[in-house]
Amino acid sequence: MHTSIEYSKKLKKKDFQLYEERYSSNKRGKREYLKKNLGREMMKELNSYFEQKVEVKRVKWGQSQELESLLGEEAMQLARYLRSEISDWFPRIVKL
Repeated sequence: MHTSIEYSKKLKKKDFQLYEERYSSNKRGKREYLKKNLGREMMKELNSYFEQKVEVKRVKWGQSQELESLLGEEAMQLARYLRSEISDWFPRIVKL
């Protein structure tokens, strides 16, 4: 399992901070946010997760790509399928 997933499993209630927010002049709400230093650390972990290389051939060229690129290419292929630009679409699934 990737470290960003392991990292999020270790979070405790004390790692979050409650904020009261105003949405409009008569509407208020409360939200919980991850504390800033922990949020930055988690974003680094998550970014490294999406930057890892996967062995899936790119749509146009190359043998491997980053996970982030694969997600973008699959979204484009799905959109083309939904607009009937291509007749069939089979998602490329990779095991991490």
